[in-house]
Amino acid sequence: MSPLLALGASLAYGVADFAGTLATRRSNAVTVAISVQAVGFLLLAPLAPLVPGEPTLEALLLGAAAGVMGTGGLVIYLRGMAVGPIGVVSPLAAVTGAAVPVLWGAGLLGERLEGTQVAGVVLALASVVAVAWVPGTRLSTTQLAPVLQALGGGTMFGAFFIVLALTPASSGLWPLVGARIATGAVAYPVLRALVRPAPLGGARRHVLLSGVTDTTANVLFVLAARGGLLSVSALLSSLYPVVALLLARQVLRERLGRLQTLGVAAAMVATGLLVAG
Repeated sequence: MSPLLALGASLAYGVADFAGTLATRRSNAVTVAISVQAVGFLLLAPLAPLVPGEPTLEALLLGAAAGVMGTGGLVIYLRGMAVGPIGVVSPLAAVTGAAVPVLWGAGLLGERLEGTQVAGVVLALASVVAVAWVPGTRLSTTQLAPVLQALGGGTMFGAFFIVLALTPASSGLWPLVGARIATGAVAYPVLRALVRPAPLGGARRHVLLSGVTDTTANVLFVLAARGGLLSVSALLSSLYPVVALLLARQVLRERLGRLQTLGVAAAMVATGLLVAG
């Protein structure tokens, strides 16, 4: 069930990413980010006590650490997107965020991958880059900062997955509650210092959808990581750019480039290899 739960997480992350993007077009990134976190907390707060699990200090602290990692990664990533080519920063951060937990699981935890899974890992990482890459983008030799910010943001995204996977299996959903509390405490002052909040206006529906699906994705990932290999669970969960891209094509009628089409196809083949392995 673990690969299927991870695929569910990827689907939910993709919807959350797409809905958040639409919300940002109607408001701004600060207001949307804070509002999405608030929706997630309001969803988790009454749900966590209903799910078997103990709110231990360890669980809450690990969850808080994961929340800080995710928020820190978001801030660094957005700064990189603001000063560097999106077509370079986005795929570099995406592939780093996917590769870090894979290396952690396979290298440090000693998770053994079958031959088909290794092929799936390589193909999945390549597909993320292909989907996120913007054709024609170039990076000058003087633009070192956005590259470092993309690597830093992606590393912290990967750390978010790793720390969540370290939470005790007996803790239920409480680590996610800790993550939301810490994210709210960190995200608001940090993001507020970067950009001034704006009214939500017509973005409320998309914020609600993004908050619900983002929380659902986190729950599914935690269940997947607790029941299977971290490397496979994190990688499958990181295929969400493919979902967001397909939604953009269907809803916004955006056309896929040749490289993006190949990336989607590669992601599907990689998914089959990872699930079969």
